[in-house]
Amino acid sequence: MNKKSSMYFLSLITIISLFLLPFAIYKRSFKDWIIVYLVSIIGNSFADRYLVSKGYLKYKVRPFPKYFSIHLPFDIIQYPLLLLYYNQWTLNSKPHITLLKLFPFIIPQVIIEKIAEKRTDLITWKKGWNSYYSFISLAIKFILCRITIGSIRKLNKGRVST
Repeated sequence: MNKKSSMYFLSLITIISLFLLPFAIYKRSFKDWIIVYLVSIIGNSFADRYLVSKGYLKYKVRPFPKYFSIHLPFDIIQYPLLLLYYNQWTLNSKPHITLLKLFPFIIPQVIIEKIAEKRTDLITWKKGWNSYYSFISLAIKFILCRITIGSIRKLNKGRVST
């Protein structure tokens, strides 16, 4: 895939994500979902910035390449959207079910990332980075965010914020 096709693919996924985002945030517990969204942006941006600075990942095609080394559409739209839907789906799940519910979110993401790495200029894996590390890092980030929002709910005495 050339750079133009890669940019088209990236734009299409970003537009779909932007369309779905309001449906994920505007739910019964609006405050909780805003917190999830912001925590996911912050956490993923730090993780992405670290991996890019250490040379494990490189994004050849990205918006504002002079200002950002990270992948903005993924870090501020696509990943937070996945995390919002995951947190909503696991809202009342027991811990072991919450872990099992990771797979429908992470496996397709890793497959898409692998295809993007092989066939587009959107991402390049270096220094031994592979789909296994992407899977593990996504799982850790999903679980940490889920624990964060669960802790906030506990502090809120189990009530869902409105």
